[in-house]
Amino acid sequence: MAQKEDNQLNQNNLYLRLIPAFNTKIKEWKREKINNINKLDLWNYCIITKWQGKKDLRMYELVDDILNIDLIDFLRFIKEDKDSDKNAR
Repeated sequence: MAQKEDNQLNQNNLYLRLIPAFNTKIKEWKREKINNINKLDLWNYCIITKWQGKKDLRMYELVDDILNIDLIDFLRFIKEDKDSDKNAR
């Protein structure tokens, strides 16, 4: 149980450290008139599509992954996620 709690704390700490990168990406897309993006969606996208199964990633690699998220791939992920939520009900 303690290991699961430690993992959750590590993920929360990592999320907090990556907020500036998430904010930068959100601002970039807002300049392109894409306004419905939030940090948690970006976080989930990265966890599932970029970082799943990877170990020992460095902070600069995580930030690079965030700053280089493709908008079309991200929007497709969000749509699929929302569609799966609807089907789960």
